[in-house]
Amino acid sequence: MVQLLDSDITTREVLEWHGVHLFHCQVSSCSQKLRIFLALKGIDWESHPIELRTGENFQPYFLGINPRALLPVLVHNGDVHIESNDIIEYLEATFPEPPLIPAGFEHKVHDLLQMENDLHLDLRTITFRFVFVEDEGFVKDRKLLDQYKTDNGRVNGVPDSRKSVEIAFWEQANSEEGITDESVIAAVANFRAALFELDEKLASDKYIVGGQLSVVDIAWFIYCSHIEFAGYPLTDWHPNVSRWYTRLKAKEEFAREVSPAPQLLHEVHHLQARQAEEERSFRDIVGE
Repeated sequence: MVQLLDSDITTREVLEWHGVHLFHCQVSSCSQKLRIFLALKGIDWESHPIELRTGENFQPYFLGINPRALLPVLVHNGDVHIESNDIIEYLEATFPEPPLIPAGFEHKVHDLLQMENDLHLDLRTITFRFVFVEDEGFVKDRKLLDQYKTDNGRVNGVPDSRKSVEIAFWEQANSEEGITDESVIAAVANFRAALFELDEKLASDKYIVGGQLSVVDIAWFIYCSHIEFAGYPLTDWHPNVSRWYTRLKAKEEFAREVSPAPQLLHEVHHLQARQAEEERSFRDIVGE
C-alpha cells in the first residue's frame, strides 16, 4: 500500500487533520469509485474538491500530498494515502463493516483490482479522445505541466518511478498530434479482452467475485460507465456485463456518480456529433 512518509509530505497542514478527508474530483473515475465505496460503508468524510480541468492537481499545494498529481488522496488522522485501490484496501481493513471484500477472496480481489488498475491509462486514452474537448487540451496551462515535470516530490522517500509514465501521457495528450488512432485501437482491444472474461463470469454469477457485491464490482462499474459514455458498445459486445451494469446503476449510490452534469453532457454530445461528421467517432476508429 502507498502511504506517504512524513518526509514525503510538503503540505504539512494535513498532518494535523483528524477524521477522514478526501481530495477528489467529480469526473475522476477513481474518485467516483472511492465515493461509492465510502457511501456503501457509511463512512463520514470531509470533501476537498480538486479541479482537474484547470490543472489544480499540478499546483504545489496538491503535489505536496501526492507528487504523482493523481486523485483521489485520502488523509486519515494525519496519515496520507494515495492510489485508489490501496486506499480502498486500507479503509476496508480500518472500517470492516459492512464487508466489501468477501472473506476468503482477499487475494482474488487484489488481483482483479490490479487488472482494473492496469487498464487506467487505456481508460484515459479512450475518454480523452471521445469525451474531453480536444481542441481545449486537458492541461490548458503548459506552465503547470512544466512545473509538474520539475517537481522534486518523493514517494516512500525516493524519486517516484511512476512519474515518468504520467509525464509521457500528458505530453502526448497535449501534443499537436494528441491521442492517436493507434493508441485508441490498442486501448479498446485491452478493454475488450478484459471485459470478455468478465462477461463469461457474469453469465452465471450476479456479482464478479464471492457471490456478493464487492469493491471489484464498484471498480468495474465506474470503468464501464466511462467507456460507454465515450461510445464503447457495452451492450453489443458484452451483454452479461451490460445487464450487471444496469442492475448496479439502479442503486442510488452508483447512479449519482455516473449522472453527468448537464454542461458536460452538452459538451460531449457536441464533440461526438462533430467527430461523427468528420468520420472520427469511436465506431469510425475502432470499427464494428
